[in-house]
Amino acid sequence: MKKRLFVTGLSGFVGQHIQSRLKASASEWELLTVPSRYDLGQPDSLEGLWPELPDAVIHLAGQTFVPEAFRDPARTLNINLLGTLNLLQGLKARGFKGTFLYVSSGDVYGQVSEAQLPITELQPPCPRNPYAVSKLSAEFLCLQWGLSEGWPVLVARPFNHIGTGQKDSFVIASAARQINRIKQGLQAPQLEVGDIDVTRDFLDVGDVISAYLALLEKGTPGQVYNICSGREQSIRSLIEQLGDLAQVNMQLIQDPARMRRADQRRVCGSHAKLAEATGWMPEITTQQSLRAILSDWEKRVKEE
Repeated sequence: MKKRLFVTGLSGFVGQHIQSRLKASASEWELLTVPSRYDLGQPDSLEGLWPELPDAVIHLAGQTFVPEAFRDPARTLNINLLGTLNLLQGLKARGFKGTFLYVSSGDVYGQVSEAQLPITELQPPCPRNPYAVSKLSAEFLCLQWGLSEGWPVLVARPFNHIGTGQKDSFVIASAARQINRIKQGLQAPQLEVGDIDVTRDFLDVGDVISAYLALLEKGTPGQVYNICSGREQSIRSLIEQLGDLAQVNMQLIQDPARMRRADQRRVCGSHAKLAEATGWMPEITTQQSLRAILSDWEKRVKEE
């Protein structure tokens, strides 16, 4: 008997990967399809949403773009914090008692000195943008809800993830799109980039989803878990690897419009707590991710 899983944000980058994973694999989870469209900003739209109660919920939906959060902090807090409250209240009204996984972000840690890398869950969060504030606030709300309602609530803090189907507002997706445009003769052999001499902790979206499913099974309620590769890679090195895989010679040109203030030069997280609780380890290599992203963008560029 499969267990019922309700996931918010199924139309997003990670949500689409969860859909294909649960369709393809002999998973013990069955995706609960809801009969109507809903908007977490509109509590009324959640009434009658669950004809069958889910056994577990992964709350993915949110406003995830940091520049947008600076532009409209109120909307970001509305979606990420009040939207989460509306979801919790809607589930409670329906009698939900299952496992609730809140997907937060490694961005809540803010600036971490190099001496404190890799970042563990003991690092005190210090958000530096309205997006990170909204995620940390929602973490506290969900954990409080778990205590008050007796639900098993867990918090995941994923670091940067990459994979097919990502919007090209994200750096690796943008590079893969431009490399395919160069290869198809649609763009001069110059790649416009922002600040690429920073390191980040990149993980394939497939490994991120495996971690979420592992936490539903084996995570400890009330706990926060980093989801990351445990190694830092410079953005420049990933872009160069994409160029090599595509066999494209190109010049990297810094575009002032793409320069974000990167206060954090290096990022590396520790997944030791997650591994200890669930046995999860990353399985997809960077090369495998980059190949898949390139071939995905090859198709997408042809359709543009």
